Amino acid sequence: LTPNLTAFTGVDSQNLPDVMVSVQFILAIGGSKISKKVYAAILATGLMSFSGVLVETAMNVAFPTLMKQFGLATNTVQWMTSIYLLVISVIVPLSAALKSSFKTKQLFVTANLLFFAGLLLDALAPNFAILLLGRAIQGLGTGIALPLMFNIILEQVPADKIGLMMGFGNLITGVAPALGPTFGGLVINNLGWRYVFFFLMPLIILSLFLGLYGIQQKSKIVKIKPDFLSIVFIAVLFAGVIYGFSNLSSGKLMTNLFPILIGLCSLGFLLGRSKKLVQPILYFEILKNKSFSVHLLGFLMIQLCSLGNAFLLPNYVQLVNQSTATIAGLFIMSTGIVGALMSVVGGRLYDDKGARFPIITGASLWLPS
Repeated sequence: LTPNLTAFTGVDSQNLPDVMVSVQFILAIGGSKISKKVYAAILATGLMSFSGVLVETAMNVAFPTLMKQFGLATNTVQWMTSIYLLVISVIVPLSAALKSSFKTKQLFVTANLLFFAGLLLDALAPNFAILLLGRAIQGLGTGIALPLMFNIILEQVPADKIGLMMGFGNLITGVAPALGPTFGGLVINNLGWRYVFFFLMPLIILSLFLGLYGIQQKSKIVKIKPDFLSIVFIAVLFAGVIYGFSNLSSGKLMTNLFPILIGLCSLGFLLGRSKKLVQPILYFEILKNKSFSVHLLGFLMIQLCSLGNAFLLPNYVQLVNQSTATIAGLFIMSTGIVGALMSVVGGRLYDDKGARFPIITGASLWLPS
C-alpha cells in the first residue's frame, strides 16, 4: 500500500469522550490537528495488539505450569507461542490485499471477533490441542488487526505527527511485554492460567466499541486476488523454519534440519514466483535498497533479542532458580516499561530530526547490555 500522508484536518469535534479529549490535548503538539476518531481508531487497533502481546508474554510464565498439568516437554509447550507467531507470519503478508479488498471497519470487526473467540476457546480448553487451536485463532485476529493500526496512522495522521503517533501506537503495544509476565504470574499463582484469557475479554470488547466508533474508510476499495501459490510458499516457509528451530532442543539435529531446509526451499520458490507476478504479495525488490535492508536487519536482530529474553528469562527464573511465576514476571517488568515509554520519545525524535538519530541512538544503547 502506498501511504497517503495527506493531513485530514478540520474534523468535527463534538461529542468527544473525555478520555479522547485528554489524549488529544497531550499529543496534538503544534499546528496540525488529529481527529478524535483517529485517536479512537489507533487506540482500538492498538488494544488488540496489546492484548496479543500481553497474552503471549503472560503465558510464557505459565509454561512450567502447563508442562506439569499436561505432561509436556519444553519444546512442545513453546508451541503456545510458536503457533501464534506462525499464523501471524502467514496473515500479515496478506494485509495489503485485505486492506485494499475490504473495508477497514469490516477487517477490524472480523479480527476482533476472531481474537475474542480464541480467548474463549483457550479459557475453556480441556486439553493442550484445543489450547493450541485457540492460540491459532488469536493469531488470525492479531495478524489482521496489527497492520491496520499502522495503515490508519499513515493514511489519516498529518505528516508532521506520524512519528509521534507511531510512538503512541507502539507505546500501547510496548507496555504489554512489561506487564505480561507480572500479570501472568499474579493470575497464575492466585487464580490459575485460564483466568489470563478471561481477564482479557473485557479489553477486547472495549476495543470493539472504540473501533466501531472511530474507524473510518479513507481509501478506495479495489478487489485484489492474492496469489494462492505465494500463500502456500509463505506458509511452508514459516512452518518449516519455526518447527525446525522449535525442536532443535530435542537433540535430533538432522531430523529438525530437514523442515528448515524445506522452508528455505519454499523461500526460493516464493522469490521466483514473486518476480513473475504483476502484484506480488511481498515486493522483494525493495530489499535491493541497501539502506532499507540494513535497517530492517538491525530491527530484526533487536526483536530477536527482545523476544528471546521474554521467553528465556521467565523460564530460567522458575525452572533453574525455583522462584514463583510472580517473581519471574517482576524480574523483566522494568525493561518493558522503559522500552514502552521510550517509543513515544523515539517517535518525537523522528518527527524533529528524522530517522537516523533515533535509530543510531537506540542501537547504541543496546551495546552496554
